[in-house]
Amino acid sequence: QVQLVESGGGSVQAGGSLRLSCVTSGASGVTYSTRWMGWVRQAPGKEREGVATIGFLGTAVYAASVKGRFTISRDNVKNTLYLQMNSLKPEDTAMYYCAAGDRPWEYTYTGRGTQVTVSS
Repeated sequence: QVQLVESGGGSVQAGGSLRLSCVTSGASGVTYSTRWMGWVRQAPGKEREGVATIGFLGTAVYAASVKGRFTISRDNVKNTLYLQMNSLKPEDTAMYYCAAGDRPWEYTYTGRGTQVTVSS
């Protein structure tokens, strides 16, 4: 069983930056369950959407809405996933969840989330 714990959320003004982290436990190193990891977000009243996903070798794919502003990365030794978010906009306000699975954008495990709030 893979557990994912997010941290790093908070409140910032538009144009600011935040760095989210997600520590994985229950799976040492890269396993079938963590071949692909990513971040998804859900704003109040909206459907959950994929933000970015990254394979175990570092191949990354971004949603059009965050491309050029967000950077996803992973440290397979530290079992940690990151999301560097720059030039934040009010529309980025959402609960951000860390997720893991064996295919891009298709996740088996999801964390409890960390709140990101961007004020204008």
